[in-house]
Amino acid sequence: MKHRKTGVWLIGARGSIATTVVVGSMLMRKGLVETTGMVTALPAFEPLHLAPVETLDFGGWDVRGERLYDTAYAIARETRVFDKEHLEAIRSELEDVERSVRPGTVLNCGEAIEGMASAECAPLRSLPDIVTQLRSHLRDFRAAKALDELVVINLASTEPSLDLCPEHNDPASLEACLKENRVDLARASTLYAWAAIEEGCPYINFTPSNAALTPALVKRAEERSVPVMGNDGKTGETLVKAALAPMFLYRNLEVMSWEGFNLLGNLDGRVLNNPENKAAKISTKDAVLPNILGYTPHSRVHIEYVPSLDDQKTAWDFIHFRGFLGAKMSLQFIWQGFDSILAAPLVLDLARLAELAKRRGESGLMPHLASFFKAPLGVGEHRLHEQFAMLTRYVDERRP
Repeated sequence: MKHRKTGVWLIGARGSIATTVVVGSMLMRKGLVETTGMVTALPAFEPLHLAPVETLDFGGWDVRGERLYDTAYAIARETRVFDKEHLEAIRSELEDVERSVRPGTVLNCGEAIEGMASAECAPLRSLPDIVTQLRSHLRDFRAAKALDELVVINLASTEPSLDLCPEHNDPASLEACLKENRVDLARASTLYAWAAIEEGCPYINFTPSNAALTPALVKRAEERSVPVMGNDGKTGETLVKAALAPMFLYRNLEVMSWEGFNLLGNLDGRVLNNPENKAAKISTKDAVLPNILGYTPHSRVHIEYVPSLDDQKTAWDFIHFRGFLGAKMSLQFIWQGFDSILAAPLVLDLARLAELAKRRGESGLMPHLASFFKAPLGVGEHRLHEQFAMLTRYVDERRP
């Protein structure tokens, strides 16, 4: 079967996750790494004829001036999962992607993100100007690479939450706000998503930023026959919660308290050290337990920036529960992993599944992708095994 030529446009293209996505894809292309960690590499997905990872073309937006190769080198030094020899083997390919990275926008992203921006991403005169430029970037990349499809994935740092208002519920109202330069009603993620949807690009929000897929944007995607999904990639502590919490439900054990302490380094950790950005992240992590258990135990999520951890993150969770005869017991777990290594294969999965959805004429939300997100839009089910069952049913229904 001849595959359509697919591109992946990464928002935050020089960040750790995006760089790991690109490096991983290129190393697969050269047969230097395996597909471990990729859900779509499981045998059940083979009949779908998903876009081969080895053929994907990458570009994107970023607000920082740091080169992609420099980020990759830092990841290699910090994680040691690939080495300098690997990077040298794909240096020309990385430089080719670097040439396809365009300046993004930091509109209303908060001081933590704005402080990282290079001069080339200075705000344009108006929202329409920014959207016009973003759309031209997508069109130019699609033409330069002769792409049949271009998937846009938001991997940028978490923005402060946006207070949603009626204009965020209606596509026509939101469009009017953008044309009228209502800067107070938009974040950078809003403009990225609008540009992607208007260009007919499937769009994935892997971030907690609530401005990235407002109801108006989802409805616009339905009008434009564009598949979209979010929010906030589920890669670590919350993944364990979604798998473990049902155990207490099924055994009728009362969870009294569930405390989670998250320590992380890297750029995301630095951004989340800002209270506004941190609050947006915590909101998606806090919603999982009540949805699974049917009640709200005492639960707090703590996120702390530890620079020396680099790309590694550590989560320690303490669960205090009550059993038969009122006996109080506890369970603890520690999750340690590399943030980018956990996220990158899921990004490749989402790109392939979004391309499939567009190819099959699907539009609007993709609820079958719920297992990839902490706060899956349009999905009330948070138990990991049930979410994965939604995905497998979707796959079964689309087998040739």
